[in-house]
Formats: sequence, structure tokens, C-alpha cells
Amino acid sequence: MSAMNILHCGPTLSVLLIALLTAPACAQTADLIGEWKFAGDARDSVGANHASAHGDVVFKDKPGAQLNGRDQFLEIASSESLQFGAKPFSASIWIDIPADAADRGGDLLSMYDAARRRGFHVSIARRDATTSGQSNPRQIEFGVDNGRLDDAPTDHGRPGEAVYIFGLIVYQGQLYAATCEPGEKQAGHLYRYEGEQHWKDCGSPDRANGVTALAVHRGRLYAATGKYRLRGSALPESPNPVHGGHVYRFEEPGRFTDCGKLGASEAIGGLTTYNGKLHASSIYSPGVYRYEDNDEWTSLGTPEGRRVEALTVYQGALYGGAYDKGEVYCYRPDEGWKIVGQLPGVTQTYGFGVYGGQLHVGAWPNGDVFRLEGDDRWTNVGRLGEEKEVMPLASYNGKLYGGTLPLAALFRYEQKDEWTRLVQLDRTPDVQYRRVFAMTVFDGELYSGTLPSGHVYSIRAGRSATRDHAMAAGLHHVLAVREADRLRLYVDGEAVAASAPFVAADYDLSCGQPLKIGFGSTDYFRGSIRGLRLYNRSLTLAEAQKLAAERP
Repeated sequence: MSAMNILHCGPTLSVLLIALLTAPACAQTADLIGEWKFAGDARDSVGANHASAHGDVVFKDKPGAQLNGRDQFLEIASSESLQFGAKPFSASIWIDIPADAADRGGDLLSMYDAARRRGFHVSIARRDATTSGQSNPRQIEFGVDNGRLDDAPTDHGRPGEAVYIFGLIVYQGQLYAATCEPGEKQAGHLYRYEGEQHWKDCGSPDRANGVTALAVHRGRLYAATGKYRLRGSALPESPNPVHGGHVYRFEEPGRFTDCGKLGASEAIGGLTTYNGKLHASSIYSPGVYRYEDNDEWTSLGTPEGRRVEALTVYQGALYGGAYDKGEVYCYRPDEGWKIVGQLPGVTQTYGFGVYGGQLHVGAWPNGDVFRLEGDDRWTNVGRLGEEKEVMPLASYNGKLYGGTLPLAALFRYEQKDEWTRLVQLDRTPDVQYRRVFAMTVFDGELYSGTLPSGHVYSIRAGRSATRDHAMAAGLHHVLAVREADRLRLYVDGEAVAASAPFVAADYDLSCGQPLKIGFGSTDYFRGSIRGLRLYNRSLTLAEAQKLAAERP
């Protein structure tokens, strides 16, 4: 209808039709708190909440703010318009992940008071060495908290006849567990969680008593095997004589492809992806190896012949824990192995976790956690109660958590070198050691696997929506939406996750902290950020789809 014809429809109808025809294409442009295009600068194009750059951030018309993943991020000072309180809001952000950063994580948005556990964050989480393998390969998360923790952990049952949960990993939207089952005619298994206390047996890769590590590499799930020596956990030794030392690719339940054996290794310790290649370490004999995709493994040697345990990736290097001494090792292809720390009072180092952009490691025999301050300087950030050993470390909804031996307890880091004991997960009587050995975040909760009960437990702190698939390299649109009673997460215009419901008043997020872009409680983001919009209401799926169609 032409404008001339509209005028002949009567005054009321004419005004209505003109308003409809001249309105924005959709309501997504209304209710904007701020918009940052990052095209040449970090200014707010609709208000006064301009961002400042930390580090020498480069701004281009395309592709936006370039962040190096080491020390660069953007920050918007706290203002009244950014205090969301208990009301709905939405955060729309465009990110571009380069191919050579596809194996890394990092925070996209964070407004969080760690001391009060209050605020929100949107992150891409990669968790390695929790303890022996990966647990979350680039899982995107949207979390809120206001100092809240569910009263008791949830028991998700015992996979098979496990005495030891070696690994927990999220793969293609599902949770998998790797077990040690030590009977003479038993073997380690891979299980898939089916809900409540049900686990589907996905089979045994070989006859060794343990599936000792898990990792996702190039979109496929890999499982490593080993003969675990149970006397190391003060349990009767396994009568199963079969050695492992192989890595297998999981094809489907009951079917694995053998990808080769690591030298003379009888048990594999760490498994992770670094520089686009799968890497593995050996528990009982020295050896770190790189998979060459033709079922052959190239030996990378070890630092001074040491045995390397857990493996993780941090700041472009491969790090390893120590089975022989209280050391930490670092490997770069052009430099080889280096010893980057001898930790005082420590004889073994175990799982790693990145928190606040810094690498942390757990240790034996005093139950300490250490933080890397420089190339080889480590600071003790506290002992976890009276525990002797810290194994998995994992960031979850703004805080760092650790699992221990001998009580299989779960602790939360409170800053200032203090840790709060939350719960003892394994209460098996008449044993010397109980362990929390494996951790992951799945469906918005923190999961832990134990020894010797072989059970899997979870806790829920605040509320989180997690997309339980690996985030691929390339350009993506992410929309985090807080509704009145639930969180929703959209990626590239698709609804990918929702949190458990909550009471709106329980989650007042006003915290007086700045809004950080490209950094937060976990790590620095590497890639480009092409645009950010904040809305003072919850957007819909239709609006998420329209935003995703506006490729910058």
C-alpha cells in the first residue's frame, strides 16, 4: 500500500499503519542499554558506557577488537544502567575464533564479585587435567550466582562395577565416564550417562583394568587404557595382569579403533590436544608422545627422564605434572621440555586448572594448590583443610573448585589463600584413602567421580546454562538471556541450553563490578569480538535468529 492510499484509510487506521511501516524490523533494536561495535574504537554508540582497553588492543572496522588471549581485554565501568538486579536482561555478542585458537577457552563477558559470589559471566570453558584427561572441550556457559549453593550433592550412581572414576568428559551433548574395574576377569569401561543413576555401558577398549584418560580431538572421543596399580590408593592390587598403554577412538557403543601403543607404556596418564595434535603421557614409565594420525606416536622425550602425569595447555605451551618430584614441566616445539618450578614441600603434582587467567596445580603430600606467577615462580594459595593431596581443579560458575584425598572432599577457593570445605563425597568405611579424581561441568552442574565407591556426584552453585558441545572455530553469535525464572543460551540463532528454574529474587546480580569483555574468572579470550549489545529485557528465539542473521 502506498503512503497516498494509507491517508484514505481513515485517521485512526492511517496512524496505525504508518507506525507499523516505519517501526524497526523487529523489537531487537528497542530496549538497548548499550551497543559497542568495536569498529575502530570501544565507544558505546547508544549511551555513555564507553569501554576502556587493557593491553594494546587493536580495533579494526572488521573484524573488531583483536584480543591476544594473554593480557588483553576490555572493561566498562560500573554504572546504574548496568545494574540488572533481579530483572531480565540479554547480552548479544559476536565472536570470531581463529583456527589456531580453536582448542582454547576464555571468558566473553563477566560482571562478577568473587568475594560475594555475585554476578554473571558468559564463557567458553576448556578444562584439562581434571585429573588425567580433558573434561570440557570448549563448552560455552552462561552462569549467574548470588552466593547460593544447593544443600546436598546428587548421587548419579555407580557406572558398572567401578572402584575408580578416572575421567568424566562432555562429548556431543552427553556425559561419559572412564572407569577402573580391577577384577581378574574385569576391564576398564567407557560409560554414557542416561539420567538419574543409569549408565549405558559403551564397552571396554581392551582388557586392561582401567580406561585411564579421555579427550576430544578433532571432534572425536578418544580413550586411553592402562593397568592401574591399586596399591597406590592403598587398595588390594588388581589380579588382572593385562597391560594397557593404547589409545582408542570411540566409534559407537561396543566399537573402538586402536590408534596405537605408546612405546612400552603399561598405563597412560594424561591425554589432551595441543597445537592441533593429540598428546599423551605414561604413568609408570617416562614418556610423552604426539599422535601423528597414522596410528603412530612420536616420542617427545621427557624433562631429564622424569615421568610426566597430567597434561594441560596454557598460554601456547604444553604443561605436565610430575610423578617423581614436586615439579612442573613446560613443553614448546621449538624449545623442548623445561622444568618450570620445584614446589616447596611437594613430591608430586597432579591436576591443573586455569582461574583468573593464571595456571594452578594441585600437589601431594600437604594438600596445597600453587599458582603460576611467572615463567617459573609459583605461589602457594592455600591448603585444602587437612587433606594430603589435591587432584582435579576446575573453574565453575565464577569460582575454582578442588577435589582431594584422603577424604574425597570438595573445596571451593575463597581468595586470600582460603578454601571452604563443601562436602565429603565418598564415605566408604574402613579404607585409608578416598579420592575425588575426576571433574567436569555438565548441564549446568559440577560433576565429580570418586574412589573407592566408584560413584559420580554433582553439585549446583547458582544457576548455569551450558551448551554441552565443543565450540568450533569461526564466526559465531552468542546470546545469553536471563528470563524471570530461567537462563537461556542461544548460539548462531539456535536455542542450545536452559538452566534449572529459579526464584528471580534469589538472584539479584547487582554487584558494583565493572563489565569485562574478553576476560573474567577463568581465562583471557583469544580471537576477535565484533559487537556487543545489552538489553534490559529477555529476548526471544525469533529475535535471536534475527540477530544471528546480521553477520557483521
